Amino acid sequence: MIRDEGVGFGLQEEAEGAREGVEVELLLEGLYRLYGYDFRQYSPGSIRRRVKHRMEAERLRTISELQSLVLHDADAMQRLLRDFSIPVTEMFRDSEVFRELRRRVLPELAKLPSFRIWHAGCSTGEEAYSMAIMLREEGLEGRGTIYATDMNEELLERARRGSYPIGRMKQYTSNYLRSDGRQPFSEYYAVDGDDAVIDPTLRKHIVFARHNLATDHSFNEFHLILCRNVLIYFNPSLQARVLRLFRESMTPGGTLALGMKEAVLQRTDWEELDSAHRLYRAV
Repeated sequence: MIRDEGVGFGLQEEAEGAREGVEVELLLEGLYRLYGYDFRQYSPGSIRRRVKHRMEAERLRTISELQSLVLHDADAMQRLLRDFSIPVTEMFRDSEVFRELRRRVLPELAKLPSFRIWHAGCSTGEEAYSMAIMLREEGLEGRGTIYATDMNEELLERARRGSYPIGRMKQYTSNYLRSDGRQPFSEYYAVDGDDAVIDPTLRKHIVFARHNLATDHSFNEFHLILCRNVLIYFNPSLQARVLRLFRESMTPGGTLALGMKEAVLQRTDWEELDSAHRLYRAV
């Protein structure tokens, strides 16, 4: 009998993939039960890549070894959490989106005596500060409160400090100008060694708080919600849950801003305000 080595290798690879899938599920279940962080409905490919990265960093051979480590060592859990919460953001990111918010959405907010804005998944806070700058330039500072939330307390602490590497300011300045910025961007930060510290008065109307989109519920009613480049890490079921959460948290006619690779599918709850820039209005 001739043995097909290719078939044998394929079966072995399939079994290994199935084993890793079970190990990842057990790891995520343990994180949820012990620490309350729910990654069970995150995109499997994204989670597996980050798990593998942490395994290499910890010099572990299997996902089961990583599970044992993080369940018994809170510091190791925090290191894994940092991998799961990799901040990918910048001030005035996708500047054309901020330009459209300035042109089309802020004038609507200006008609209100007061308003609330939610930056969901705010990471290290750059986009929340970007919004604070726009509100100041449009004469709306003080009338609006910005709630900036993330599940990772470490990222929130960095956001509260409002201190970023000075080397990023060139890109941030370019983004700001393309978003129809009206002042020299350097007026909004002070240089402190290798860091640029955002004008602390911009923090006056920003509330940084912990909130987990996977498990927590609505906590206010908002006129504008921004959740940009977060849903791409969730599976379809969790995406639907988060979009329901946003709808429940939205005032009638409120606006939702998503990332450039994200879209709303529940057309009964939302209508397109600007499909090119992923802006939607609550029906």
